[in-house]
Amino acid sequence: MAEAVAEGARSVEGAEVELYQVAETLPDEVLEKMGAKEARKSFAHVPVLDVKQLAEADAIIFGTPTRFGNMAAQMRTMLDATGGHWKNGALVGKVGSVFASTATQHGGQETTITSFHTTLLHHGMVIVGVPYTCAGLTVMDEITGGTPYGATTLAKDDGSRQPSENELSIARFQGKHVAEITKKLCS
Repeated sequence: MAEAVAEGARSVEGAEVELYQVAETLPDEVLEKMGAKEARKSFAHVPVLDVKQLAEADAIIFGTPTRFGNMAAQMRTMLDATGGHWKNGALVGKVGSVFASTATQHGGQETTITSFHTTLLHHGMVIVGVPYTCAGLTVMDEITGGTPYGATTLAKDDGSRQPSENELSIARFQGKHVAEITKKLCS
């Protein structure tokens, strides 16, 4: 999903796009028991974000797995480290957007994204979602993620279901839409 969002953003002339991951907060032995340690290797090429970098961006598109209708603890930990940015207004006026992943069809995609928006609003960010001009939001002939709040996927934690082409098209749309809005605001 993150790669698709980045692909969409990169399709806008002049957009400079960087992909980061947040730091892992769980010990290796817990990740091992969860079966997540092996999966994390596929993200080894993606650098870990330093929260100072957030202030350098014109737009930030956050992606998070869903945990009981909320963002993952690792994402919350990263956001909790942005108090300095909040204090000095470093993110005020920047574009913010969110996409999410759930392991079940009713796993809380929308609540995860809308609760994430609360933090972005406290930072004074301009929230951009996915308008219904994105045709993928109206697909009804398959099980699919995707909301006007942001792209979502229903990806099984065992890897048996990966993001569908429709979900990836919504993610690309979101990246492009955020980049286009950002370009207008920064002109």
